[in-house]
Amino acid sequence: MSKSMHTPGIVNVDEHSSTSATFAVEPLHTGYGMTLGNSLRRVLLSSIAGAAITSFKIEGVTHEFTTVKGVKEDVVDIMLNLKGVRFRVFGGEQQTLRIVKKGKGKVTAKDIQVNADVEVVNPDHVIAVIDDDKATLTMDIVIETGRGYRTIEEVSAKKNSDMIALDAVFSPVQRVRYKVENTRVGQITDLDKLIITIDTDGSITPREAFEESAAILVNQYNALAGQTTVEATAPLTHDDENSDDSQDDSAELMTPIEDLNLSARTTNALINNDIHTLRDLFTLSDGELRELKGFGSKALDEVKEKMAEMEL
Repeated sequence: MSKSMHTPGIVNVDEHSSTSATFAVEPLHTGYGMTLGNSLRRVLLSSIAGAAITSFKIEGVTHEFTTVKGVKEDVVDIMLNLKGVRFRVFGGEQQTLRIVKKGKGKVTAKDIQVNADVEVVNPDHVIAVIDDDKATLTMDIVIETGRGYRTIEEVSAKKNSDMIALDAVFSPVQRVRYKVENTRVGQITDLDKLIITIDTDGSITPREAFEESAAILVNQYNALAGQTTVEATAPLTHDDENSDDSQDDSAELMTPIEDLNLSARTTNALINNDIHTLRDLFTLSDGELRELKGFGSKALDEVKEKMAEMEL
């Protein structure tokens, strides 16, 4: 009996928006759709790194069970609103930011005075409403990075005595759904196809979340595998159903970039980044193409139009 196992791949990514995408993974051995789907979902919801407000202080307020002069919400309501503010933090250090809002009107996340290490993902999120023209709301907030969930007791043990603690949900992944369908490759008919949909808060893309969750699982399992390895054979592909079609596709993938009749600027950008054939081009995702030197969004749109024209 062979000890080798075929490896799956992401065969399709349906990006519904910048915060939601569906990934199709196949072909998987029988039962592995549920195995991978459940483990990826658990890691996505509990272990992806993110940032959240862990404590705050309002000028003139000593505890959470009180009101703020000139502000419609009480402190408990403000606490709940602060939990909904999402951040993108570019370092691992704790950040302390300030809000100063004068006069009647809404206090939103865009009123947070950010620095170079912090970006507010949802600036229109309402934190409080000032209903007095003469009132001023001054607030300091502490932002930390982490994984999963941190209880208010854990935060309280670390914070300064004059700060009000918040339980923190660091995970940037808001929802994960998956299902398993049957698929086949050639004469093999008992394979699984995993379809998993990921929704994030905007501080991370669904693809980044998907790849990080897979990397976390790989690291955990590598630590347990010791020196034991399992031989990985070439991935099963649907092209195996017809060898002639497979040969034709392989020949087409070797088409030089110069023969695609792209603009000179796009062609030169691809060649300068060591992309010389259609096969080289297909190995890169949209995000990786955007990161190529001298390759912008217009070039990406041109390449996509050419691929659609060629029905690839």
